[in-house]
Amino acid sequence: MKWQLGGLRRAGLTPILIGASAGTLAGLMGVGGGLIMVPLFVAFMGTEQHQAHGTSLAVIPFIALFGALPYVTHHYMRWDLALYVAVGSTLGVILGARLMARLPARLLRRLFGLFVIAVGVRFVLFGG
Repeated sequence: MKWQLGGLRRAGLTPILIGASAGTLAGLMGVGGGLIMVPLFVAFMGTEQHQAHGTSLAVIPFIALFGALPYVTHHYMRWDLALYVAVGSTLGVILGARLMARLPARLLRRLFGLFVIAVGVRFVLFGG
């Protein structure tokens, strides 16, 4: 593993700021934390592409749990929809993680970049 706990100490506030950015945007806009964290991990933490994806997946449950609480208390949660999406996304993440492990880092980075661009274009042109 390229980046150890000692690296976290040397990194100072950078990982905390990355987490705060991802958490703020996830809570505000409901965006996936990985969309924010993956490029920041690669750019500022020196993680490899595959490590960035895996690390973001490990963090997302915490973002989702604490981010969902205000939505639950304000009755902005569709539990029926959340259950069905959870089933599909659980199956999808297993498939996606297996596929990711087989892709070279350069291709994974490019596919991720194209996805981010496509999402951005869609939102700019057609709204949310």
